[in-house]
Amino acid sequence: MFARKTLSLPHHIQLSYLEWNRGKEPLLLLHGLADNALVWSRLGDYLAEDYHIIAPDLRGHGETSKPETAYGFKEIIGDLQALIEHLGWNSTHILGHSWGGKLSCVWAMQNPEQIRSLILVDPIFIGSMPGWMKFTFPILYRVLPFLQGMGPFPSYEEAEKQAKQLKQYRNWTQLQQQVFQAGIEEKPDGTWGSKFTVPARDGIFEEVMNVSGLTHYLDLPSLFIKPEAGFNRTQIQLKPYKTYLTQLQVREIPGHHWVFLSNPEIFNRMVAEFLSKTSTNI
Repeated sequence: MFARKTLSLPHHIQLSYLEWNRGKEPLLLLHGLADNALVWSRLGDYLAEDYHIIAPDLRGHGETSKPETAYGFKEIIGDLQALIEHLGWNSTHILGHSWGGKLSCVWAMQNPEQIRSLILVDPIFIGSMPGWMKFTFPILYRVLPFLQGMGPFPSYEEAEKQAKQLKQYRNWTQLQQQVFQAGIEEKPDGTWGSKFTVPARDGIFEEVMNVSGLTHYLDLPSLFIKPEAGFNRTQIQLKPYKTYLTQLQVREIPGHHWVFLSNPEIFNRMVAEFLSKTSTNI
């Protein structure tokens, strides 16, 4: 089982994270947009004997602070670098899902010496986007499944009813229910909504539009986990990863974008197999 801890950072940021501290090999798990660290609870339990695992609620999400501004890659990577320094890690394996996957790539581009290996789970928007795309953001906010559960909802029951219609929670397993409940709260006006905030959403999307995640060659062990019904379905979408990640493996897996929630057994084994070939202490 994990323990929840909090690290105090500059500018009044409280970084909340889950820790499995039985193994030695460092592993950092980064969730996607509007998710929270609890999405990795099954994976953390599965790998805990061999790895020292940290899964943070990223800035603007979950139990971590939610400032009105400062949601660029610089600020969020800065949070994570402060975290691994606090842990005494010089480098770490990183697994990132969706937006967390792009975040992982940006970090690896800037500081490759801090990354032991890279696992990308169906990352999104790896390239920069033309400026006119900003005008489509209101449409994306309404249609992207990971943003449709933000609310507000008149009651918890209505929020749960909506969640059960979303792809990431459709099976409504115990794991999915726990993740949903960890990401929602009652607001001061009595309505219910996501702990993920509108300033975080807007700031992150602005940054994603302006920054390319892969810009030069990166020579480190890398795994791309490609769900059959995920966002990355074409060779054009995979081309940047195959071009710039010189040690890339691509593995397909049955399931959708949140395959670690819908098919955790196969997903966990796939991650463990890759890490076992790249880790130094097991």
